[in-house]
Amino acid sequence: MPPKEPVLDGLARFAAEAPARPAAILAETGETLDYRSLHERSARLAQFLAARLEAGEVVAILLGNRLEYFELTFAARRAGLYYVPISTHLTPGEIDYILRDSGARILLTETALRPWAERSAWPAPLEAVLCIDADDPIEGAASYRALVADDGAVPPLPDRPLGLDFAYSSGTTGRPKGIKHKLEDQQLRKALAGDWLSFFAFDPASVYLSPAPLYHAAPLRFSVRCVAFGGTVVLMRRFDAEGALEAIARWRVTHSQWVPTMFIRLLALPAERRAAHDLSSHRLALHAAAPCPLEVKRRMIDWWGPIVWEYYTGSERAGATAISAPEWLAHPGSVGRAKQGVLHIVGDDGGECAPMVDGLVCFEGGPTFAYHNDPVKTAETHTPQGWGTFGDIGHVDAEGYLYLTDRRANMIISGGVNIYPQEAENLLQDHPLVHEVAVIGVPHAEFGEEVKAVVQLKDPALADASTAQQLIDHCRAHLSAIKCPRSVDFATDLPRTETGKLLKRVVRDRYRALAAPASQP
Repeated sequence: MPPKEPVLDGLARFAAEAPARPAAILAETGETLDYRSLHERSARLAQFLAARLEAGEVVAILLGNRLEYFELTFAARRAGLYYVPISTHLTPGEIDYILRDSGARILLTETALRPWAERSAWPAPLEAVLCIDADDPIEGAASYRALVADDGAVPPLPDRPLGLDFAYSSGTTGRPKGIKHKLEDQQLRKALAGDWLSFFAFDPASVYLSPAPLYHAAPLRFSVRCVAFGGTVVLMRRFDAEGALEAIARWRVTHSQWVPTMFIRLLALPAERRAAHDLSSHRLALHAAAPCPLEVKRRMIDWWGPIVWEYYTGSERAGATAISAPEWLAHPGSVGRAKQGVLHIVGDDGGECAPMVDGLVCFEGGPTFAYHNDPVKTAETHTPQGWGTFGDIGHVDAEGYLYLTDRRANMIISGGVNIYPQEAENLLQDHPLVHEVAVIGVPHAEFGEEVKAVVQLKDPALADASTAQQLIDHCRAHLSAIKCPRSVDFATDLPRTETGKLLKRVVRDRYRALAAPASQP
């Protein structure tokens, strides 16, 4: 019998039809992984993993952006396993937490991260560490290089459900939580089949630029999706604004995905350098992960044209919206209409909100999900009707376009009034003096909390009381006073994840620590 070909995994077919076609290219070096090599190497590794692990067990991947990432993810998919991508920027303690919490039994890593891996004991239930670029064997097996080496035979694939990523949240509002879907969830399979992503369809002619780390859910999922449908991923080791433009021109990129911070850095390039690259192959640029300042979005559409799309979803996959550039220009600030699931805005009383009234953004009919080892959080992210939510606050207009107001976790309670700081943050972000801003709640003796803006200016020399008052006045000219900062502090930088999400929790915790009473000796 021919090797089993799982749903959404066309590697064997593509390896037969076009064995030399690149599945992935490393942008900085031109190093290439072709379909024949990816199919055969991932099949051999899948056989090794399936012999050691039952379907539905877990492997972890701790790697930088490199071509082997695709071998490992497709091997785990073909072996019917969950694979947990781990950030290379985490501390050893944070890595240990994810390994323990996820139940990973095998860790796949690289020599550059080996100092972390040299230890006498592993967090249970981890049993083995396979270093992909070293010749050391692991217990009961050869080295990674020996496992995937061409021996003239391609083993049949395990007769198992297709494996899935097991992503951990970025931890912007607390400790990361693993987000797990059932391997054979039909609603998930329908979502993965592409009904909501029809505007972003991949095929063998697609060339997808991935400038972000693969350990984040969206870059990894879109890259895997591109390869599963026969396209080519151009992978950047790390984002560089001009390097990204060079990659689009050199590799004739057709599709790409970005976060707003990348847009800001692209726009900061001198006009002559932006114009020096041939971007004519580029037909769809997607962005998500964080709110995009209105002026930044307008400038990107002015530059790249109607190819700029935005979407809103989460690692939980509960639902999704999307919006094209022409739609966005008619509905500035919106993240679009529902493309997956039925959109509901739910008020504090559990009822559905009228248009233009803020409430909890929920989706009906999406794939089921659970937070691993956290039934309480799982319950908190589902309404009594069973609708899923990412925890965001927003409203829809009369045409059904969604506008995000804030995250529920960022709510400020001042004098018993609930305040969502995103409106003030958006206003300040568009101010000509402001580079970045975080609006947070800080302790107040009388009101419990008050609103504060922590601002990074474009020109640090302007950080004075006069500028602070100017920014407060700017907010008060557009918002009710209760929503506006009562004070402004200036910072030289603000913490963000690699996907551009502002780490408000980190900023807020700094102020809470300062306000906490000193411990007694």
